[in-house]
Amino acid sequence: MINSRLHAAADALIAATNAYDVDRVLALFTADAVIDDPSTGHVFDGHAGIRDYVARFFVGYHTVTRFLSIQTLGEDNARVRVDFTGDFGHEIGRLDIAIDDTGRIVRIDADLE
Repeated sequence: MINSRLHAAADALIAATNAYDVDRVLALFTADAVIDDPSTGHVFDGHAGIRDYVARFFVGYHTVTRFLSIQTLGEDNARVRVDFTGDFGHEIGRLDIAIDDTGRIVRIDADLE
């Protein structure tokens, strides 16, 4: 069974990135959160790094994300499969999301399939 807080975090993240609302995205993350995305060649640390990531790879490429599936990896971790389209074309990706006790995102390990 999927933790409802994990599903809510994934849904909120997808909605905020699809709206290109960087501030709304940042509100979903803890201040010291990390996004590790080998497809970009970078690790993005804290709100400054996450702001850069969203601005470059979502706003900058007009990325639209569509939820495909979610799988539990642990009590506060899930793998979300997503469909990305944008100026770069089309990709299927995965977001391994970890949340804290409040439901805020502490880490995302992202990659393309």
